[in-house]
Amino acid sequence: MAEIFTRLTGKKARDIKVLADFVSIFCRERHQNMVKNAFPIRDDRLREVLDAREPRLCQECNKLLNHGIAKLMLCPHDPKPMCKKCTTHCYAPGYRERVREVMKFSGLHLIKHGRVDMLLHYFF
Repeated sequence: MAEIFTRLTGKKARDIKVLADFVSIFCRERHQNMVKNAFPIRDDRLREVLDAREPRLCQECNKLLNHGIAKLMLCPHDPKPMCKKCTTHCYAPGYRERVREVMKFSGLHLIKHGRVDMLLHYFF
């Protein structure tokens, strides 16, 4: 997967960071009783994007984040549109719905816990 990080643009880096943070929130809140391991970061450019943090995720969320990062990096559009507005849906069956669920849950979680500042930071 290291060769796809040659396509890392500023927008894609921000999208990866948002996805990783939202998956971390989702996993922490919804999968409390599951075994969690550090998300493996094998590329230095990805480590920079994630601020050298290795999110601790369950196996299911680990696979979702891995798939999401790969699809973000392989996106054929430049500039990359928001996935929900894209005409080319590149997520594998089931992943698109799971990412949508994660984004909705994590966004609402941030709002309910008074972290509107974080939502503004993520999207503006």
